[in-house]
Amino acid sequence: MSAVGAAFREHRGPLLATLVAELRSFDLAEEALQDAFAAATVQWPGEGVPRRPAAWLLAVARRRAVDRRRREETLTRCLPLLITEEARAGNPADDSLALLFACCHPALGPESRIALTLRFVAGLTVPETARLFLVPDATMAARITRAKQKIRTAGIPLRLPAPADLPERVPGVHAVLYLLFTEGYRSYRDEVAGEAVRLTRLLHELLPSGSETASLLALMLLHHSRRRARRRDGRLVLLADQDRTQWNARDIAEALTLLTSDAPDRPYRLQALIAAQHALAEHAHETDWPAIAQLYARLEAITGSPVVRLNRAVAVLEADGPAAALALLDGLEQHLPRNHHLPAARGECLLRLGDREGARREFARGAELAPTDTERDFLIKRAG
Repeated sequence: MSAVGAAFREHRGPLLATLVAELRSFDLAEEALQDAFAAATVQWPGEGVPRRPAAWLLAVARRRAVDRRRREETLTRCLPLLITEEARAGNPADDSLALLFACCHPALGPESRIALTLRFVAGLTVPETARLFLVPDATMAARITRAKQKIRTAGIPLRLPAPADLPERVPGVHAVLYLLFTEGYRSYRDEVAGEAVRLTRLLHELLPSGSETASLLALMLLHHSRRRARRRDGRLVLLADQDRTQWNARDIAEALTLLTSDAPDRPYRLQALIAAQHALAEHAHETDWPAIAQLYARLEAITGSPVVRLNRAVAVLEADGPAAALALLDGLEQHLPRNHHLPAARGECLLRLGDREGARREFARGAELAPTDTERDFLIKRAG
């Protein structure tokens, strides 16, 4: 990867957040940062990579923004918003969080929140965001444009909420960060999942006493720790078959530390405790499946979620056998008609009961519904 490509991957999201916070314009921030990366592509190969690439890119983007506004003959009016002592001394982490809260404002619809966060906080391009949503580029571009217009017309401020407003606003931010991580994890986009981890860590630093933020960060870290072991030669590797020496020990240690304090049963904490059970098992056969099944039962009691029931059935399959698991899966089809994990789980149960033909049909059905080539290929292979 070139130096410019590496800088784009590492710094684009935080830089875009800083520029939006300073310029108060999504469009100008995007254009100025594009200009800065274009300049780097031309200058860095001949002049060398700057000692501080992010600072170089930010300085160039600010100058290009000035040039653009000068051409629009609005420099005099807009320059105070563009470069001020406060902006120069600003904290990029605060900028990312301020923009995150703006993108997750309750005045915006759920799809707009996640799209804006992916585009302007995580720094994904429109085509990358569209692929995650499985929609055409033009559809995503229009959705983002409408969301930006909503921010302008509703007067949504690009700043952190007042401390008194944080308890009301944080759950919405949690939901978007969790979706962001899930999309990255599901699609094997480690950089997207990693960006969700980075933003959640910033939120935890802002609210160190928030137990749900700590639990969400722990949950992400435990799943993200397995990123190098989840596929082998492009093929899905089941959790039980993963090389656990490839799991990131630092991520796991940080997550387990976050879970040491006492906290009430809430969804993110229970999910993190479930993931921790896997992390604590040195080998797959040492996994405490009864404990995991019990945690899922507590989570289902809180959420009533059919997805949680499905995951609970998988744990019960290992703890109590296929007949008990099948009983939990009954009736889920009406709630999860397009979820490929449901026929896959049913297929595993039937296979262990000796019904190979029934298992084959379920695996084939799961393959039809699978959203990624990796999962589809795995289920086709299971169907035989």
